[in-house]
Amino acid sequence: MFKNVMVYRIGAAWAPSVAQVEDGLAQARFVECGATQEKSVGWIAPRGEAHGALVEAVGGHWILKLMIESKAVPAGVVKRKVQERLAQIEATEGRKPGKKETREIKEDAKLVLLPMAFSKQASVTVWIAPAAQLLVIDAASQAKADEVVTCLVKSLDGMAVTPLQTTSSAAAAMSQWLTSQEPPAGFSVDRECELKASDESKAAVKYSKHPLDIDEVRQHIAAGKLPTKLAMTWNDRVSFLLTESMQLKKLAFLDVVFEGAAAQEDDGFDADAAIATGEMSRLIPELMEALGGEVVLG
Repeated sequence: MFKNVMVYRIGAAWAPSVAQVEDGLAQARFVECGATQEKSVGWIAPRGEAHGALVEAVGGHWILKLMIESKAVPAGVVKRKVQERLAQIEATEGRKPGKKETREIKEDAKLVLLPMAFSKQASVTVWIAPAAQLLVIDAASQAKADEVVTCLVKSLDGMAVTPLQTTSSAAAAMSQWLTSQEPPAGFSVDRECELKASDESKAAVKYSKHPLDIDEVRQHIAAGKLPTKLAMTWNDRVSFLLTESMQLKKLAFLDVVFEGAAAQEDDGFDADAAIATGEMSRLIPELMEALGGEVVLG
């Protein structure tokens, strides 16, 4: 259910009911792009059911899903159409269009070509833990996460979120763990890492499927390279790649997590949600503690 997550703190003043969240999201339900529309963003049913609920409550946790559809015409095709039109005007009217008219011709070309463009859809899973006041977004990039946050704040009155901040930066903590070879309690360091210089050279060293308890790694850190990514495992239950921005990438729930789980006759959504939110509800606080605890703003 989650592959790449970013964690945010929800403002304490926001405490709606599931029904209120459902009503807010319903005002921005996803509609596919129109013929000449480049992008459409909106909420869809997390279970994938047509006209289904936009909020799924599982064990006190809320699961949402944002759909983003985009259509793009290759720039080269637009440029060719514009050049053809400019040449036609020059040949028939004996003049060269100015910058403003050229921009208008370009926009017209895009509108003509958009109905023929293929659309691309991508969904983003969102988890809200109201009791813990946490927002978790399954996004691989900061830009995608920012888009989800914007849509949430627009859809849900009074909601305010801030990125989770800890006393120690992830880069500083990872440096200490690699240098001392003493990861925080409950965590282990795995066999993948990226170190990058902070100077203009931006020199980088990457280790993949390689032991990290070696002098070479410590020497790189002593020379000024900082870890930007580090593979870790929490309690032999969840593996992930911690980044310098405290994003968890390549998230994977290990086999022990699923031991004893009952077989599901339905689509398995509830079981998957319960397992994912249950494990992450314990992992996130322990990771925050390993990074020196949360900084409470204000």
